[in-house]
Amino acid sequence: MALPKRYADRDEIASVRVEAEKVEPGDEAGEPRRVAGRVMARRDMGKLVFLDLVDRSGRIQLLVAEDRAGSFDLDVGDIVGATGIPARTKRGEPSLAVTELELLAKIRRPLPDTFHGLTETETRYRRRYLDLLMNEESRADFELRTRMVTAIRRYLDEQGFLEVETPILQPRFGGALADPFVTHSNELDADLYLRIATELYLKRLIVGGLERVYELGRDFRNESVSYKHAPEFTMVEWYEAYADYNDTMARIEDLVETVATDTIGTTKATFRGHQVDLKAPWKRVKLIEALEERGLWTRDADDLRKRLEERGVDTSANESWSKLIDHALSHFVEPELIEPSILYDYPVELSPFARPTDDEPAIVERFEFFVGGMELGNAFTEINDPEEQAERFAQQAADTSGQQGDPDYVEALSYGMPPTGGLGLGIDRLAMVLTARENIRDVILFPQLRERP
Repeated sequence: MALPKRYADRDEIASVRVEAEKVEPGDEAGEPRRVAGRVMARRDMGKLVFLDLVDRSGRIQLLVAEDRAGSFDLDVGDIVGATGIPARTKRGEPSLAVTELELLAKIRRPLPDTFHGLTETETRYRRRYLDLLMNEESRADFELRTRMVTAIRRYLDEQGFLEVETPILQPRFGGALADPFVTHSNELDADLYLRIATELYLKRLIVGGLERVYELGRDFRNESVSYKHAPEFTMVEWYEAYADYNDTMARIEDLVETVATDTIGTTKATFRGHQVDLKAPWKRVKLIEALEERGLWTRDADDLRKRLEERGVDTSANESWSKLIDHALSHFVEPELIEPSILYDYPVELSPFARPTDDEPAIVERFEFFVGGMELGNAFTEINDPEEQAERFAQQAADTSGQQGDPDYVEALSYGMPPTGGLGLGIDRLAMVLTARENIRDVILFPQLRERP
């Protein structure tokens, strides 16, 4: 027998459950309701069968009597539609007294243990559909992530930003220091790169007069994987004309506070074993002062290498002073930034796209922001002088074994770009904070994994 192609006019289980909670124990009342979902448990009590039915909104018990609903053959895991009257058992359990039961899809493989759920971590990542079926917490986490993304978009839209789309396949990669994925266009007979950031295209739009733009989408970096790194990840970047990094600091504090309140109902969260409060204003720390406090600020590369090695840090992969100073930050400063913190005023060698401070040309107007010892994002007062930008690209190429610049972007700047503040926020990392998950794979629906042997 062919199964139905649709099941129209159904009610959400959560709303039917609310109706059933108002019924007196042992009774049924109200208008007939139609629900549909997956059978997650079955208990046979003579001629009465109890089924637990689950949809995205919640769970309800079905009371199925053969003399009322007719005969049926169902397994745990089947997807069914049910019509019935809201009811409560004598013990007070909200239920639906079924008058009609219809099989909509038949399970062909048995579900994992429906009591304990799916607990093996790698299986949860590889078969996310089973993880979502079996674990209500996983469903709740990804629904929260969706609400978070919606709140971010709403905030930026209400602040007058335009959401735009820029190329994922790019003839040059830029906007960050990272290795790209490379592909090839047969039509163009040219190699192309999956973008590592949206920055340079978004700033072209500032040149074009759009003034406030953002893009929320996927970036790709062909690099290592860790609890906070994935090769394919989601970022929101925004650029705002006539603003500097001080304006951007205030905006990211306000955005995160607003999004947390909209998403989880509070600014307080638990992340990596720490209670944190995302409410503005955040702690602000100058980078040089943070390193000086730890005896790690020096412009001499050999001296810095010695100080790090005395602390047990392997510096063999750090060829330049900029990589050494970045290593010092990641080992000794960033892990201690537990409460929401802004680390600002970076050495120019670490920041090829930021304008220098007014007082010190070797220090630039850049900040990163942290929660629970983890970086959430990065921001600049953007360079808008084409000659200075070309010099920074050259400096970057010398310091990174030839990472390319972008002559077309330099040409765009030559037409004039207003003073601009820009920021990138890691969507996956903010989701980690708001869901209290400590691994980025827990907040990415289908994370990249090694093939099984």
